[in-house]
Amino acid sequence: MSQGPRSGLAAVSSALLAMSRHLEVRDVLKTIVASARELLDAQYAALGVPDDHGGFAQFVVDGVSDEQWKAIGPLPRQHGILAAMLHEATPERLADVRKDPRFEGWPSAHPDMVDFLGLPIRDGDEVIGALFLANKNCPKPEGSCGFTEEDEALLSILAQHAAIALTNARLYERSRELTIAEERSRLAHELHDAVAQKLFSLRLTAQAAAALVDRDPSRAKGELQQVAVLAAEAADELRAAVVELRPAALDEDGLTATLRTQIQVLDRAHTARVTFAARNFRALPASQEEAMLRVAQEALHNALRHSGAEHVDVTLDRRGSGAVLRVTDDGSGFEPKAIRRAGRHLGLVSMRDRTSGVGGTLTVESAPGKGTTIEMEVPGG
Repeated sequence: MSQGPRSGLAAVSSALLAMSRHLEVRDVLKTIVASARELLDAQYAALGVPDDHGGFAQFVVDGVSDEQWKAIGPLPRQHGILAAMLHEATPERLADVRKDPRFEGWPSAHPDMVDFLGLPIRDGDEVIGALFLANKNCPKPEGSCGFTEEDEALLSILAQHAAIALTNARLYERSRELTIAEERSRLAHELHDAVAQKLFSLRLTAQAAAALVDRDPSRAKGELQQVAVLAAEAADELRAAVVELRPAALDEDGLTATLRTQIQVLDRAHTARVTFAARNFRALPASQEEAMLRVAQEALHNALRHSGAEHVDVTLDRRGSGAVLRVTDDGSGFEPKAIRRAGRHLGLVSMRDRTSGVGGTLTVESAPGKGTTIEMEVPGG
């Protein structure tokens, strides 16, 4: 990533803006490391996030190829210079890290490092990581460190903002985990209702068959065949509960697959017919896909719980470099202005906030007895 040294407020500003663009913890860590190496013009940079067992929960490097990284082997432990920054929470600037009495060596495939600059990343009194740089790209007189006091001051500014970015990313991921857990709970409840309805029907049909066995064996046989059908449907619902009530794997599966899976579950759990189609859709930035998923879930919840719809259609279409999500139902509809005057929102405020937060637009078309269409458009990356 490094393109040579840069200095001054413009370079610092560029690094901080790069950090603020990401919400995933791993992306934030990689951006911090790459920004630090470019800002201070070092050959190598790394950032370690400690775990509670003497190792690192995450360790990100920049300046080392994938092949080198694999050859180095397992993640380092908290010892030597690394431990000093994590446990003593003090900066370290060394002319030759190999000559420090705390140096304990490194694997044979590890690149050779000489001058060294490291700072802890703190959130209040807690050390949440440590940032390391090695081999400054500059002439170095014998026995001196290429990293200067100015470099240390710049890295200190970066480390302070890195703490904010890392904390925000953790809060975002925690919030997403809670949202996923809430969605799983909601879907589990809906599937439970569907299975309970099947079992109730099965029970009534079995009772009817028992009452007909003596006086009308032919009809009893028909009822028993229906029992078998209902039992098979209930078994299918239970299998769906096991297979599909996993956390929404938006990052791994993408928006199309995640929506399709959730809509299949809703279609089975409700009497309304719920369908999904995606046409020419291509992947969007993670934040936009997350927002589109949540808007779709909110719109589906409204349609299935409040509108009395018999059909709900969800489509995902490409539009330019972006995409359009459309959720349409044939339910009772409503008067949007009357809803606002009554202080009811049906989740519209949340949907508008999510949409505007990713630079998109939300359109709501509805009228009493005419159903509802909610359309969300995002610009893409």
